[in-house]
Amino acid sequence: MMKNFFAVIGGMGTLATESYIRLVDEQTHAHEDQEFLDYVVFNDASVPDRTEFILGNSADSPFPCIADDIRKATAMGASFITLPCNTAHYFFDDLQALTPVPIIHMPKVTIAEMSSRYPASGHPRVAFMGTRGSLVSGIYSTAVKAAGYQFVQPDAATQEKISYLIYHDVKETGDLDRQRYAEALDAMLTGHHCDIVILGCTELSVLNEAFPMPELPIVDAQAVLAEETVRQAKKLREN
Repeated sequence: MMKNFFAVIGGMGTLATESYIRLVDEQTHAHEDQEFLDYVVFNDASVPDRTEFILGNSADSPFPCIADDIRKATAMGASFITLPCNTAHYFFDDLQALTPVPIIHMPKVTIAEMSSRYPASGHPRVAFMGTRGSLVSGIYSTAVKAAGYQFVQPDAATQEKISYLIYHDVKETGDLDRQRYAEALDAMLTGHHCDIVILGCTELSVLNEAFPMPELPIVDAQAVLAEETVRQAKKLREN
């Protein structure tokens, strides 16, 4: 009988995928080899930049690369698929249409977790930190508003700082800067008078893993995805 396993469509970027896998492994709370989860990782670093395509700055669509990985994961017999790149969820409906295997929708599970931890009645203003592609595509704004919150996006200067963290600190150099990260968070929570901040880019999740600030009302999409991944994978083992 084939084992139940899940597939990770990663490489967008690679450091972020490594961070996600570490979180999954840590949250499994295994005490021996056999207690860890069964999974396959597609670290497809060749996927073209999602934001550049969404903004119309590149005609090189990421969709064919991701779709190829989805088909391979399906052919291998994956029980479910995770996509630890927020911006790639721009293609979610078309990707899910390619396979009967369920793909966990990271923005949806993130907003569900946020609603549980920080109800809109007491925490109405939600700051978003992510790529320009995620902002333009509305993958978070529409769902945040539907959940009863006010969606607050960064001003131009703050978005520049966020993009620098994503593309320079994590993707380009791997030289993580706590001060720059803390300043960006403060710009959203204090400067934009927000009650919650969603980290809606897995590169920002790398920073959150390196510099955790549990005293702040942060909802980290990658951490939420890792928790949901572990929950679903352990449920598979029970069946």
